[in-house]
Amino acid sequence: MKELLRPARLAPGARVAVVAPSGPVPEARLEAGLDLLRGWDLDPVVAPHVLDRHGEFDYLAGTDPDRAADLQAAWCDPSVDAVLCARGGYGVQRMVDLLDWEAMRAAGPKVFVGFSDITALHEAFAVRLGLVTLHGPMAAGIDFIKNARAQEHLKATLFAPESVRTIASGGAALVPGRARGVTLGGCLSLLAADLGTPHARPCAHGGLLCLEDVGEETYRLDRCLTQLLRAGWFDGVRGVLLGSWEQCGPYDKVRALLLDRLGGLGVPVAEEFGFGHGEGASTIPFGVTAELDAEAGTLTLDEPALR
Repeated sequence: MKELLRPARLAPGARVAVVAPSGPVPEARLEAGLDLLRGWDLDPVVAPHVLDRHGEFDYLAGTDPDRAADLQAAWCDPSVDAVLCARGGYGVQRMVDLLDWEAMRAAGPKVFVGFSDITALHEAFAVRLGLVTLHGPMAAGIDFIKNARAQEHLKATLFAPESVRTIASGGAALVPGRARGVTLGGCLSLLAADLGTPHARPCAHGGLLCLEDVGEETYRLDRCLTQLLRAGWFDGVRGVLLGSWEQCGPYDKVRALLLDRLGGLGVPVAEEFGFGHGEGASTIPFGVTAELDAEAGTLTLDEPALR
């Protein structure tokens, strides 16, 4: 797995577009997030359909073509320096095939931020654009607008990425050891759902794989991990970082499952790494070369996430 192209860091006054490629966005939370971004001396602009609601399926933020058009227009706007997702939920897989990847590649690199359902876009941006992306808090996410730690880590990554080249976990090693590779990953259930699609990598070979999820019972996590194992998706992975498993059952049971399914890979596995749906989540760049020290609980980037 090769390292991807790093976009430029943000500077005061940078214009950032907020889009909603997945679920519906609460207006009050969006406004709170925009106020935070303005407080960072950014110029946030809201895409036209961010507050839309799908007429039939209330779990979608507007129609598939409108959500895709918002993302593409924001990405292809030369005045926009970064594209931030408003929230996750569900919906990316319905709109990702409507994007004009040639036009987006021609628009050049810029910063892209999101997580959860946005995992499918992280994969697509890696495969179609060869671009480093940021697995981090979203503009209208309650975990962003209510948590100073999540805010500060994202802000440092955007403006001073050299200051966050080492990301520390709060946990221990499920499997000890050190490993080097290129970061990738996201929400486990989305990676499993993405398997075999034209915008997803065929495997995690050469990667430091970051995994987390929310609201999935332990047997469903088992199913996703087992599907990926049976498909050979873990073949050649260098190491695994485990984030939050909110509302996925008692953690001791989840931990036992993760050890059962991942312990046989023969690579370091670090738990409770502080990214994902948990409180105060760290921002993790995907597509950069890094070293994982599972016992120390650190991920050290070879270079800053952004240029």
